[in-house]
Amino acid sequence: MKIRLGAEIIFCVMLALASTAKAEEISIKIGVLTDLSGPYSDLSGEGSLLATRMAAEDFAAENPGVRVDIVSGDAQNKPDIGSAIAREWYDVKSVDAIVDVVNSGVALAVSQIAKERNKVLLATGPATSELTGVSCSPNTIQWTYDTYALSRGTGGALTRTGGDTWFFITADYAFGHALERDTSNVVETSGGKVLGRVRVPVNTADFASYLMQAQSSGAKVVGLANAGADTINAIKQASEFGLTHSKIRLAGMLIALSDVHSLGTNLAQGLVITQAFYWDLNDSTRAWSRRFGERRSGQMPGQVHAGAYSATLHYLKAVSALKSKADGASVVAKMKALATNDPLFGKGWVRVDGRKMHDMYLFEVKKPSESKAEWDLLKLLSTIPADDAFRPLDNNGCHLVKN
Repeated sequence: MKIRLGAEIIFCVMLALASTAKAEEISIKIGVLTDLSGPYSDLSGEGSLLATRMAAEDFAAENPGVRVDIVSGDAQNKPDIGSAIAREWYDVKSVDAIVDVVNSGVALAVSQIAKERNKVLLATGPATSELTGVSCSPNTIQWTYDTYALSRGTGGALTRTGGDTWFFITADYAFGHALERDTSNVVETSGGKVLGRVRVPVNTADFASYLMQAQSSGAKVVGLANAGADTINAIKQASEFGLTHSKIRLAGMLIALSDVHSLGTNLAQGLVITQAFYWDLNDSTRAWSRRFGERRSGQMPGQVHAGAYSATLHYLKAVSALKSKADGASVVAKMKALATNDPLFGKGWVRVDGRKMHDMYLFEVKKPSESKAEWDLLKLLSTIPADDAFRPLDNNGCHLVKN
Protein backbone atom coordinates (compact mmCIF):
# COMPACT_ATOMS: atom_id res chain seq x y z
CA MET A 1 0.00 0.00 0.00
CA LYS A 2 2.83 2.39 0.92
CA ILE A 3 4.66 1.54 -2.32
CA ARG A 4 1.52 2.20 -4.30
CA LEU A 5 0.91 5.52 -2.51
CA GLY A 6 4.51 6.55 -3.13
CA ALA A 7 4.17 5.81 -6.81
CA GLU A 8 1.00 7.90 -6.98
CA ILE A 9 2.76 10.83 -5.28
CA ILE A 10 5.70 10.63 -7.69
CA PHE A 11 3.28 10.51 -10.63
CA CYS A 12 1.45 13.60 -9.36
CA VAL A 13 4.72 15.49 -8.87
CA MET A 14 5.80 14.60 -12.41
CA LEU A 15 2.47 15.84 -13.78
CA ALA A 16 2.86 19.09 -11.84
CA LEU A 17 6.37 19.62 -13.14
CA ALA A 18 5.28 18.91 -16.70
CA SER A 19 2.38 21.32 -16.32
CA THR A 20 4.69 24.02 -14.95
CA ALA A 21 7.15 23.52 -17.81
CA LYS A 22 4.33 23.79 -20.30
CA ALA A 23 3.02 26.94 -18.63
CA GLU A 24 6.46 28.55 -18.84
CA GLU A 25 6.76 27.81 -22.54
CA ILE A 26 6.61 31.00 -24.61
CA SER A 27 5.30 31.02 -28.18
CA ILE A 28 6.27 34.09 -30.22
CA LYS A 29 5.26 35.08 -33.73
CA ILE A 30 7.40 37.49 -35.74
CA GLY A 31 6.45 39.03 -39.07
CA VAL A 32 9.08 40.11 -41.59
CA LEU A 33 7.49 42.94 -43.57
CA THR A 34 9.83 43.80 -46.41
CA ASP A 35 10.30 44.39 -50.13
CA LEU A 36 10.25 40.99 -51.82
CA SER A 37 9.94 42.14 -55.41
CA GLY A 38 10.84 45.81 -55.79
CA PRO A 39 13.88 48.14 -55.81
CA TYR A 40 14.90 47.31 -52.23
CA SER A 41 14.52 43.54 -52.45
CA ASP A 42 18.25 42.86 -52.73
CA LEU A 43 19.28 44.98 -49.76
CA SER A 44 16.45 43.57 -47.59
CA GLY A 45 13.89 41.07 -48.95
CA GLU A 46 14.58 37.36 -48.68
CA GLY A 47 17.89 38.08 -46.96
CA SER A 48 16.10 39.80 -44.08
CA LEU A 49 13.71 36.87 -43.82
CA LEU A 50 16.61 34.41 -43.63
CA ALA A 51 18.48 36.51 -41.05
CA THR A 52 15.37 36.68 -38.86
CA ARG A 53 14.96 32.91 -39.10
CA MET A 54 18.60 32.41 -38.18
CA ALA A 55 18.15 34.55 -35.05
CA ALA A 56 15.06 32.56 -34.06
CA GLU A 57 16.87 29.27 -34.64
CA ASP A 58 19.97 30.33 -32.71
CA PHE A 59 17.92 31.58 -29.77
CA ALA A 60 15.61 28.55 -29.67
CA ALA A 61 18.61 26.21 -29.71
CA GLU A 62 19.78 27.68 -26.40
CA ASN A 63 16.29 28.32 -24.99
CA PRO A 64 14.14 25.23 -25.65
CA GLY A 65 11.23 26.77 -23.75
CA VAL A 66 10.78 29.40 -26.45
CA ARG A 67 9.02 28.66 -29.73
CA VAL A 68 9.33 31.21 -32.55
CA ASP A 69 7.20 31.23 -35.71
CA ILE A 70 8.09 33.47 -38.65
CA VAL A 71 5.72 34.88 -41.29
CA SER A 72 6.58 37.22 -44.15
CA GLY A 73 4.86 39.78 -46.34
CA ASP A 74 5.62 42.16 -49.20
CA ALA A 75 4.65 45.77 -48.47
CA GLN A 76 5.46 46.71 -52.10
CA ASN A 77 6.89 49.99 -50.75
CA LYS A 78 3.34 51.31 -50.31
CA PRO A 79 2.20 52.61 -46.88
CA ASP A 80 -1.41 51.55 -47.45
CA ILE A 81 -0.46 47.97 -48.32
CA GLY A 82 2.09 47.77 -45.51
CA SER A 83 -0.44 49.15 -43.02
CA ALA A 84 -3.10 46.65 -44.09
CA ILE A 85 -0.67 43.74 -43.63
CA ALA A 86 0.46 45.05 -40.24
CA ARG A 87 -3.12 45.41 -38.98
CA GLU A 88 -4.02 41.90 -40.10
CA TRP A 89 -0.88 40.47 -38.52
CA TYR A 90 -1.36 42.26 -35.20
CA ASP A 91 -5.16 41.89 -35.01
CA VAL A 92 -5.85 38.51 -36.62
CA LYS A 93 -2.62 36.54 -37.01
CA SER A 94 -1.35 37.13 -33.44
CA VAL A 95 1.98 38.57 -34.62
CA ASP A 96 3.90 40.02 -31.69
CA ALA A 97 6.66 41.93 -33.50
CA ILE A 98 7.33 43.13 -37.03
CA VAL A 99 10.89 43.26 -38.40
CA ASP A 100 12.56 45.13 -41.31
CA VAL A 101 9.99 47.44 -43.03
CA VAL A 102 12.66 48.80 -45.37
CA ASN A 103 10.56 51.61 -46.83
CA SER A 104 10.53 54.65 -44.51
CA GLY A 105 7.00 55.70 -45.46
CA VAL A 106 5.70 52.25 -44.64
CA ALA A 107 7.72 52.17 -41.41
CA LEU A 108 6.28 55.46 -40.14
CA ALA A 109 2.76 54.12 -40.72
CA VAL A 110 3.46 50.71 -39.13
CA SER A 111 5.12 52.36 -36.13
CA GLN A 112 1.86 54.15 -35.34
CA ILE A 113 -0.12 50.91 -35.71
CA ALA A 114 2.29 49.06 -33.41
CA LYS A 115 1.75 51.75 -30.78
CA GLU A 116 -2.05 51.58 -31.12
CA ARG A 117 -2.02 47.77 -30.76
CA ASN A 118 0.74 47.82 -28.11
CA LYS A 119 2.89 45.53 -30.23
CA VAL A 120 6.52 45.89 -31.33
CA LEU A 121 8.23 47.26 -34.44
CA LEU A 122 11.90 46.42 -34.98
CA ALA A 123 12.72 48.91 -37.74
CA THR A 124 15.88 47.32 -39.13
CA GLY A 125 15.50 48.47 -42.74
CA PRO A 126 14.13 52.05 -42.89
CA ALA A 127 16.49 55.00 -42.69
CA THR A 128 14.42 58.07 -41.86
CA SER A 129 15.62 59.64 -38.61
CA GLU A 130 12.03 60.70 -37.88
CA LEU A 131 11.51 57.27 -36.30
CA THR A 132 13.61 58.39 -33.33
CA GLY A 133 12.69 62.06 -33.69
CA VAL A 134 9.26 63.65 -33.86
CA SER A 135 7.69 60.28 -34.72
CA CYS A 136 9.38 58.26 -31.97
CA SER A 137 7.29 55.63 -30.19
CA PRO A 138 7.59 53.54 -27.01
CA ASN A 139 6.87 50.50 -29.20
CA THR A 140 9.49 51.06 -31.92
CA ILE A 141 13.25 50.57 -32.08
CA GLN A 142 15.30 51.73 -35.06
CA TRP A 143 18.22 49.36 -35.31
CA THR A 144 20.66 49.47 -38.21
CA TYR A 145 21.28 53.03 -39.43
CA ASP A 146 19.45 56.27 -40.07
CA THR A 147 19.71 59.28 -42.35
CA TYR A 148 21.60 61.28 -39.71
CA ALA A 149 24.37 58.67 -39.41
CA LEU A 150 24.59 58.16 -43.18
CA SER A 151 24.90 61.89 -43.80
CA ARG A 152 27.51 62.31 -41.06
CA GLY A 153 29.65 59.56 -42.53
CA THR A 154 29.59 59.99 -46.29
CA GLY A 155 28.49 63.63 -46.43
CA GLY A 156 31.00 64.77 -43.84
CA ALA A 157 33.89 62.85 -45.40
CA LEU A 158 33.35 64.21 -48.93
CA THR A 159 32.79 67.79 -47.79
CA ARG A 160 35.98 67.76 -45.70
CA THR A 161 38.00 66.54 -48.70
CA GLY A 162 36.97 69.30 -51.08
CA GLY A 163 33.44 68.35 -52.12
CA ASP A 164 31.95 71.60 -50.85
CA THR A 165 29.17 72.13 -53.43
CA TRP A 166 26.34 69.61 -53.77
CA PHE A 167 23.36 68.79 -55.97
CA PHE A 168 20.85 66.19 -54.75
CA ILE A 169 18.92 63.59 -56.73
CA THR A 170 16.36 62.57 -54.13
CA ALA A 171 13.84 59.76 -53.82
CA ASP A 172 10.52 61.57 -53.47
CA TYR A 173 9.22 60.20 -50.18
CA ALA A 174 10.00 60.27 -46.46
CA PHE A 175 13.37 58.49 -46.69
CA GLY A 176 14.78 60.62 -49.49
CA HIS A 177 13.56 63.86 -47.98
CA ALA A 178 15.12 63.03 -44.59
CA LEU A 179 18.41 61.95 -46.16
CA GLU A 180 18.63 65.10 -48.27
CA ARG A 181 17.79 67.28 -45.25
CA ASP A 182 20.29 65.61 -42.91
CA THR A 183 23.08 65.61 -45.52
CA SER A 184 22.40 69.25 -46.42
CA ASN A 185 22.81 70.16 -42.76
CA VAL A 186 26.17 68.37 -42.62
CA VAL A 187 27.37 70.03 -45.85
CA GLU A 188 26.34 73.51 -44.75
CA THR A 189 27.68 73.26 -41.20
CA SER A 190 30.98 72.09 -42.73
CA GLY A 191 31.17 75.24 -44.84
CA GLY A 192 29.74 73.83 -48.06
CA LYS A 193 26.74 74.83 -50.17
CA VAL A 194 23.79 73.02 -51.74
CA LEU A 195 23.34 74.34 -55.27
CA GLY A 196 20.17 72.48 -56.16
CA ARG A 197 18.00 69.41 -55.88
CA VAL A 198 15.50 67.37 -57.86
CA ARG A 199 12.88 64.95 -56.51
CA VAL A 200 12.51 61.62 -58.33
CA PRO A 201 9.79 58.92 -58.01
CA VAL A 202 10.84 55.60 -56.51
CA ASN A 203 11.66 52.85 -59.02
CA THR A 204 12.65 55.29 -61.77
CA ALA A 205 14.37 53.69 -64.76
CA ASP A 206 15.60 56.80 -66.61
CA PHE A 207 17.78 59.28 -64.70
CA ALA A 208 19.05 61.14 -67.80
CA SER A 209 17.28 64.45 -67.26
CA TYR A 210 18.08 64.49 -63.54
CA LEU A 211 21.77 63.81 -64.14
CA MET A 212 21.89 66.58 -66.76
CA GLN A 213 20.44 69.02 -64.22
CA ALA A 214 23.05 67.93 -61.71
CA GLN A 215 25.86 68.34 -64.23
CA SER A 216 24.71 71.80 -65.33
CA SER A 217 24.51 72.99 -61.70
CA GLY A 218 28.30 73.07 -61.45
CA ALA A 219 28.26 71.09 -58.19
CA LYS A 220 31.35 69.11 -57.27
CA VAL A 221 29.27 66.34 -55.65
CA VAL A 222 26.04 64.73 -56.83
CA GLY A 223 24.33 63.33 -53.74
CA LEU A 224 22.16 60.30 -54.49
CA ALA A 225 19.56 60.41 -51.73
CA ASN A 226 18.00 57.14 -52.87
CA ALA A 227 18.69 53.43 -52.47
CA GLY A 228 18.60 49.99 -54.06
CA ALA A 229 17.83 49.72 -57.76
CA ASP A 230 17.40 53.50 -58.01
CA THR A 231 20.97 54.08 -56.84
CA ILE A 232 22.30 51.37 -59.17
CA ASN A 233 20.49 52.87 -62.18
CA ALA A 234 21.68 56.39 -61.34
CA ILE A 235 25.33 55.32 -61.04
CA LYS A 236 25.24 53.24 -64.24
CA GLN A 237 23.71 56.09 -66.23
CA ALA A 238 26.10 58.63 -64.69
CA SER A 239 28.95 56.50 -66.02
CA GLU A 240 27.34 56.35 -69.47
CA PHE A 241 27.10 60.16 -69.54
CA GLY A 242 30.72 60.51 -68.46
CA LEU A 243 30.01 62.05 -65.06
CA THR A 244 32.14 59.51 -63.24
CA HIS A 245 35.09 60.34 -65.53
CA SER A 246 34.81 64.08 -64.87
CA LYS A 247 35.66 66.09 -61.75
CA ILE A 248 32.15 65.47 -60.39
CA ARG A 249 31.99 62.96 -57.54
CA LEU A 250 28.98 60.72 -56.94
CA ALA A 251 27.91 60.28 -53.34
CA GLY A 252 25.71 57.24 -52.79
CA MET A 253 24.19 58.15 -49.44
CA LEU A 254 22.69 54.70 -48.85
CA ILE A 255 24.56 52.04 -50.81
CA ALA A 256 24.14 48.41 -49.84
CA LEU A 257 26.75 45.70 -50.31
CA SER A 258 24.44 44.10 -52.88
CA ASP A 259 24.49 47.38 -54.85
CA VAL A 260 28.28 47.36 -54.99
CA HIS A 261 28.23 43.71 -56.03
CA SER A 262 25.69 44.43 -58.76
CA LEU A 263 27.63 47.43 -60.08
CA GLY A 264 31.01 45.69 -59.93
CA THR A 265 34.22 47.34 -58.84
CA ASN A 266 34.84 48.77 -62.35
CA LEU A 267 31.87 51.13 -61.90
CA ALA A 268 31.76 51.43 -58.11
CA GLN A 269 35.48 51.82 -57.35
CA GLY A 270 36.31 54.84 -55.22
CA LEU A 271 32.79 55.33 -53.87
CA VAL A 272 32.88 56.32 -50.20
CA ILE A 273 30.02 54.68 -48.30
CA THR A 274 28.82 54.47 -44.71
CA GLN A 275 27.86 51.08 -43.31
CA ALA A 276 26.71 49.67 -39.98
CA PHE A 277 28.10 46.23 -40.83
CA TYR A 278 30.44 44.52 -43.28
CA TRP A 279 30.73 40.77 -43.55
CA ASP A 280 34.55 40.80 -43.61
CA LEU A 281 35.02 43.14 -40.66
CA ASN A 282 36.26 40.58 -38.10
CA ASP A 283 36.24 36.87 -37.24
CA SER A 284 32.72 37.00 -35.76
CA THR A 285 31.16 38.75 -38.75
CA ARG A 286 32.92 36.38 -41.14
CA ALA A 287 31.75 33.26 -39.29
CA TRP A 288 28.10 34.35 -39.23
CA SER A 289 28.21 35.60 -42.81
CA ARG A 290 29.50 32.27 -44.08
CA ARG A 291 26.56 30.55 -42.37
CA PHE A 292 24.24 33.03 -44.07
CA GLY A 293 25.99 32.53 -47.42
CA GLU A 294 25.61 28.76 -47.25
CA ARG A 295 21.85 29.29 -47.33
CA ARG A 296 21.91 32.04 -49.98
CA SER A 297 23.98 30.42 -52.74
CA GLY A 298 27.14 32.16 -51.56
CA GLN A 299 25.68 35.66 -51.29
CA MET A 300 27.14 37.62 -48.38
CA PRO A 301 24.77 39.55 -46.09
CA GLY A 302 24.42 43.32 -46.06
CA GLN A 303 23.80 45.65 -43.16
CA VAL A 304 19.99 45.38 -43.26
CA HIS A 305 20.22 41.58 -43.05
CA ALA A 306 22.62 41.88 -40.12
CA GLY A 307 20.23 44.32 -38.45
CA ALA A 308 17.32 41.88 -38.77
CA TYR A 309 19.35 39.14 -37.07
CA SER A 310 20.69 41.36 -34.29
CA ALA A 311 17.38 43.07 -33.46
CA THR A 312 15.42 39.81 -33.46
CA LEU A 313 17.94 38.19 -31.15
CA HIS A 314 17.77 41.08 -28.67
CA TYR A 315 13.96 41.11 -28.82
CA LEU A 316 13.85 37.41 -27.96
CA LYS A 317 16.23 37.97 -25.04
CA ALA A 318 13.93 40.68 -23.69
CA VAL A 319 10.80 38.51 -24.01
CA SER A 320 12.60 35.64 -22.30
CA ALA A 321 13.75 37.90 -19.47
CA LEU A 322 10.22 39.21 -18.95
CA LYS A 323 8.69 35.76 -19.47
CA SER A 324 5.97 37.59 -21.37
CA LYS A 325 5.36 39.10 -24.80
CA ALA A 326 1.91 40.53 -24.08
CA ASP A 327 2.81 44.16 -23.44
CA GLY A 328 4.79 45.45 -26.41
CA ALA A 329 5.85 48.67 -24.70
CA SER A 330 7.19 46.67 -21.75
CA VAL A 331 9.20 44.43 -24.08
CA VAL A 332 10.72 47.49 -25.78
CA ALA A 333 11.49 49.00 -22.36
CA LYS A 334 13.27 45.77 -21.44
CA MET A 335 15.24 45.91 -24.69
CA LYS A 336 16.38 49.38 -23.66
CA ALA A 337 17.30 48.18 -20.18
CA LEU A 338 19.41 45.25 -21.43
CA ALA A 339 22.81 45.94 -22.97
CA THR A 340 23.08 44.63 -26.52
CA ASN A 341 25.77 42.15 -27.53
CA ASP A 342 25.92 39.92 -30.58
CA PRO A 343 28.53 38.67 -33.07
CA LEU A 344 27.56 41.16 -35.76
CA PHE A 345 27.47 44.55 -34.02
CA GLY A 346 29.33 43.73 -30.82
CA LYS A 347 28.38 45.60 -27.66
CA GLY A 348 25.90 48.46 -27.70
CA TRP A 349 22.71 49.81 -26.18
CA VAL A 350 19.26 51.14 -27.05
CA ARG A 351 18.55 54.76 -26.12
CA VAL A 352 15.35 56.12 -24.63
CA ASP A 353 14.28 57.45 -28.05
CA GLY A 354 14.49 53.95 -29.54
CA ARG A 355 17.81 54.49 -31.34
CA LYS A 356 20.06 51.40 -31.27
CA MET A 357 23.61 52.61 -30.63
CA HIS A 358 26.68 51.02 -32.22
CA ASP A 359 29.71 52.11 -34.20
CA MET A 360 29.36 52.99 -37.89
CA TYR A 361 32.08 52.53 -40.51
CA LEU A 362 33.33 54.56 -43.44
CA PHE A 363 34.41 52.36 -46.36
CA GLU A 364 35.76 52.89 -49.85
CA VAL A 365 34.89 50.52 -52.68
CA LYS A 366 38.02 48.69 -53.81
CA LYS A 367 39.59 48.96 -57.23
CA PRO A 368 39.32 45.82 -59.38
CA SER A 369 43.03 45.17 -58.76
CA GLU A 370 42.47 45.26 -54.98
CA SER A 371 39.51 42.84 -54.89
CA LYS A 372 40.67 39.25 -54.36
CA ALA A 373 37.29 37.49 -54.36
CA GLU A 374 33.69 37.98 -55.48
CA TRP A 375 32.54 39.63 -52.24
CA ASP A 376 35.86 41.27 -51.34
CA LEU A 377 34.53 44.72 -52.15
CA LEU A 378 35.25 47.26 -49.40
CA LYS A 379 38.24 48.64 -47.52
CA LEU A 380 37.84 50.31 -44.15
CA LEU A 381 38.70 54.01 -43.97
CA SER A 382 37.62 54.83 -40.43
CA THR A 383 35.39 53.83 -37.53
CA ILE A 384 32.80 56.34 -36.35
CA PRO A 385 32.01 55.87 -32.62
CA ALA A 386 28.33 55.47 -31.83
CA ASP A 387 28.01 58.78 -29.99
CA ASP A 388 29.50 60.62 -32.97
CA ALA A 389 27.59 58.68 -35.60
CA PHE A 390 24.05 59.17 -34.32
CA ARG A 391 22.06 62.30 -33.52
CA PRO A 392 22.40 63.62 -29.96
CA LEU A 393 19.38 63.21 -27.72
CA ASP A 394 19.00 66.92 -27.07
CA ASN A 395 16.69 68.72 -29.48
CA ASN A 396 15.88 65.60 -31.50
CA GLY A 397 12.13 66.20 -31.10
CA CYS A 398 11.32 62.87 -29.43
CA HIS A 399 8.71 63.20 -26.67
CA LEU A 400 10.17 60.19 -24.86
CA VAL A 401 13.32 62.19 -24.19
CA LYS A 402 11.35 65.08 -22.72
CA ASN A 403 9.53 62.69 -20.40
